[in-house]
Amino acid sequence: MRAQLGDQLVVESPATGITRRDGEIVGLHHTDGTPPYDVRWSDTDEVTLVFPGPDAHIRHIEHRSGSGTGSSRPRTERTGAPRGAGSGEPPPGRPHNAGDIGRRIATERTRRGLTREETAHRAGMAPEYLAYLEEQPADPTLASLVNLADVLGTSLTALRGGGVDLPPGRGQALLHPRLRDLDPDECRDLLSTHGVGRVAVSTPDGPAVVPVNYEVVDDSIAFRTAPESVPAAAVGSEVAFEVDHVDEAMSQGWSVLVVGPARVVTEPEEVRKLVDHAHTAPWSGGEREMWVAARPTRVTGRRITSAEHSAEQ
Repeated sequence: MRAQLGDQLVVESPATGITRRDGEIVGLHHTDGTPPYDVRWSDTDEVTLVFPGPDAHIRHIEHRSGSGTGSSRPRTERTGAPRGAGSGEPPPGRPHNAGDIGRRIATERTRRGLTREETAHRAGMAPEYLAYLEEQPADPTLASLVNLADVLGTSLTALRGGGVDLPPGRGQALLHPRLRDLDPDECRDLLSTHGVGRVAVSTPDGPAVVPVNYEVVDDSIAFRTAPESVPAAAVGSEVAFEVDHVDEAMSQGWSVLVVGPARVVTEPEEVRKLVDHAHTAPWSGGEREMWVAARPTRVTGRRITSAEHSAEQ
């Protein structure tokens, strides 16, 4: 018997073939996939060390190539049965091709400054299993996702991407919210080095606010655009640039506002520096080689937290 992380262990009656218990394999103790296994049972959500008997078999989860969405199909292996045409080799490794759920888990974990080991321990799973979830197009059980959502301070819906097309902030407000101003150092920390923000400009058709991929270089906000695009209207005027984050699960969030004059960057050496230090290409794609830089004359920010949490600090 050989298994991979994420496979199912099924225990059934040899006489009737009726499933008596099943669970997800969340931990391996041997690199070749042989028993014993750490199994999270679907009926109790508990993780136990299991040495499978003759009434157990493995249901392998094989992901369709190029899926990346968690699609999978089971393939059953009876205890002691070889995989493939008489092959006794361990299951081949899955390609490094993270699915949507895995990317969301990894993003939330990184955002909260947690290691895989810390997250796995708190969620009651092996670090190797968490690595599998983050790096492969996995199809984890509901129990595993619920535990991870709790550890990461988010929701099951968020990990599944259920609210991806909804505007942020649809949850309930805090019972006792506290809105406080951020000092300049806090604002700079939140702006960090790069990300996605919104630039507000005046156009012939009226005011407009558009998202842009930005870089923070020498205290200036810089972004790439096209000469005839809406963001290009920022050149030669004072603009407002805003970055924010909403924590749906905790009903908290922050925003930073930068105001200052914008100019087009034309000096070749300065353009080369911006290109060399850019963290990502514009998400919108296309030819966007015009760099615009806004030097802040005013930086302000605000954060919403619970009054109780503020008092504890």
